[in-house]
Amino acid sequence: MKTFAYHLFETALGRCAMAWGESGVLSVSFPEKDDATTVDRLARRPKYLGYEGDEEEASPPQGIVRLVKDITALFEGARPNFADARLDMEGIAAFDRELYALTLAIPAGELKTYGDLAKALGDVSLSRRVGQSLGRNPFPIIVPCHRVVGADGAMTGFSAPGGAEVKRRLLKIEGAIEPDLFD
Repeated sequence: MKTFAYHLFETALGRCAMAWGESGVLSVSFPEKDDATTVDRLARRPKYLGYEGDEEEASPPQGIVRLVKDITALFEGARPNFADARLDMEGIAAFDRELYALTLAIPAGELKTYGDLAKALGDVSLSRRVGQSLGRNPFPIIVPCHRVVGADGAMTGFSAPGGAEVKRRLLKIEGAIEPDLFD
């Protein structure tokens, strides 16, 4: 039997969550309206993959503790590197794996367009497929899909709770875009 555990943690954006199993991180969730909704979203992928989980939050192992600290620091303006994060890629298609590796390589403070990533994958016509894949990204924040924007810099295609406004806020924290008059 495969099992997963999860941990909720405070960030500058609210309570995020991370689920993990024996092979690494299974999913990450931005804050939802409440903890129960956050955990429900977080548990979708592990349950889909056949994992069973405890109803209670678990004490995270050292590798997860480090990732939690890095995510928390990122939301406060630090620039941690998630390149060595152990991500469980079970059930993730080859195209998505390749795209997530390219996205993981985008440093804090920088942006790529869907077209940039599509070209890197071999054909700009893959832009829509890139967007769809990033919309399924089970590792947001670690695989920084918020650093991918439309060709004209538009904050499009961000499926996390809060949508484009959360994306914009993260990019401002990272210094990828300038604060506006309302910041």
